[in-house]
Amino acid sequence: MPQPVSDRIMTIRLPLSKDNFATSISVYAPTMTNPDENKEAVYNQLASVLSGIPRIDKLLLLGDFNARIGRDNDKWPLVMGKHGIGKCNSNGELLLALCSEFELIVTNTMFKQKNERKTTWMHPRSRHWHMIDFIITRCRCKKDIFSTRAMRDANCWTDHQMLMSKVAFRIQQKHNRQGTSKSTKLNTAKLSTISHRESFEQEMDSALANGRRRKSQYQTRNGQLCSRSYTTQPRHILASQRENTRTGSTSTTRSYRLL
Repeated sequence: MPQPVSDRIMTIRLPLSKDNFATSISVYAPTMTNPDENKEAVYNQLASVLSGIPRIDKLLLLGDFNARIGRDNDKWPLVMGKHGIGKCNSNGELLLALCSEFELIVTNTMFKQKNERKTTWMHPRSRHWHMIDFIITRCRCKKDIFSTRAMRDANCWTDHQMLMSKVAFRIQQKHNRQGTSKSTKLNTAKLSTISHRESFEQEMDSALANGRRRKSQYQTRNGQLCSRSYTTQPRHILASQRENTRTGSTSTTRSYRLL
């Protein structure tokens, strides 16, 4: 069920599979004429909501932000694509700063298309169209979004154009592999320390001498010469570290269309 956070923010968490969820946040941000303290209060509340969402959840942040983010991809390369429009205003700065803090990307700017497919609202006096409604997701999940565009022909009983996004969530289902061995990594950087290097050399000399001594011992079985060799490696000097075995994964895709 949808969970109201305030009169401007609402969330809903949807199950995608047994252990995978998608969280959607709907936002109606203050307009430019609102006092700055009201705008900051809404964005602080939104930041608190984003902080409480599990990082493994798929995330969709969408709504009317009353913000113009412009097209300055050089200033915000990780937050927006190369296909923005117009100029950025103070509300847009607040939104882009929030996206930068939580590693989010504005999907409206990811796709090359006509301006009429980007803009969602027309200013009543200037009659200019602007992009102020957005669908935002995590940067690492941007490949789940296949398109985001305005639908000019939709009759929605509002002065905003309907914004549509095609989404296909990639779901990773983990399972354990049996019979796999653990790998070992040696911290060779410790050899730069004189004390560790000397200890390693002493252990290595001792191990080689012990190996040569044991290799000289052999016995004959069934007329064949069998030799046995034992070696010892001073791995503890290099502070070996264990790595967990990589778990296999299978990919499942769920497709959605957001209107």
